[in-house]
Amino acid sequence: MKVAILSGSVYGTAEEVARHAAKILNAAGFEAWHNPRATLAEVQAFAPQALLAVTSTTGMGELPDNLQPLYSSIRDQLPAAWRGLPGAVIGLGDASYGDTFCGGGELMRELFAELGVQEVLPMLRLDASESVTPEADAEPWLAELVSALRG
Repeated sequence: MKVAILSGSVYGTAEEVARHAAKILNAAGFEAWHNPRATLAEVQAFAPQALLAVTSTTGMGELPDNLQPLYSSIRDQLPAAWRGLPGAVIGLGDASYGDTFCGGGELMRELFAELGVQEVLPMLRLDASESVTPEADAEPWLAELVSALRG
């Protein structure tokens, strides 16, 4: 199964988590593809059979600048081929921000719902105020994702 990993990062942490997720998915026999500067055309050319979004949150609950163009392209075009695909989201944030905690992840969840992507696991929320090793903290959830994608 081909899994496209879409990532947005301000300081690089979400990108590290996305790279770690790609390693785990590849080790589990999936074909994971990750490009932190991906365009919609590149993602579509990969022809994903599942989607994983890994994003931090910036400002007042927004997506990082490097994910914003891809997000906008997806919203504008709503690729029909993605309807019904399995998907999941890892959101990174800081719980001290209250209502906007993991807001970037929530935006990706909403986009996936709009696309008709089937959420196979509840969003993983990684809290920067509690975690110094978000890649390691994501591993149990990623193991569940592997199982969910294998069906």
